[in-house]
Amino acid sequence: MRQVNGLTIGLCGDLKHGRTVHSLAQLLSLYDIKLRLVAPAGLEMPAALVQELRDKGVKLSEHQDVNDVISDVDVLYVTRVQKERFANQADYDKLRAAYTVTPRTLTRAKSNMILMHPLPRVGEIDEGCDLDPRSVYFRQVEHGMYVRMALLAAILGKA
Repeated sequence: MRQVNGLTIGLCGDLKHGRTVHSLAQLLSLYDIKLRLVAPAGLEMPAALVQELRDKGVKLSEHQDVNDVISDVDVLYVTRVQKERFANQADYDKLRAAYTVTPRTLTRAKSNMILMHPLPRVGEIDEGCDLDPRSVYFRQVEHGMYVRMALLAAILGKA
């Protein structure tokens, strides 16, 4: 099992609207980590949250291309561009196609990097990555289901 302290973690995708990346970034600020924020222009992490992270001492950098950070990160957490956040289909299509993690992308990643995604995905991780042992998103989703079940049982007094 890995320790969180000392890791370089990339958060990639719709960092503006993504609830999962907002809460994850706040949790990670409790550790000694480096963050690499990767988002297409217009979908960057909200400035107030970036400032909050910096105020907590998080060393972070912002990027628009996953290829700028792929060889540096220990964990890459990817999120989808959320179609429901766009009034215009053309704007969504332009930003949705801004990046895709492919098997070729992973050739530049560390051999022990972890690739995560909260799912569902809509093209930001190529299906060719599914069998890569660094891809843990299916286990991630399964484990999340068990955590939610345990929380519901505790709330309902069934634990």
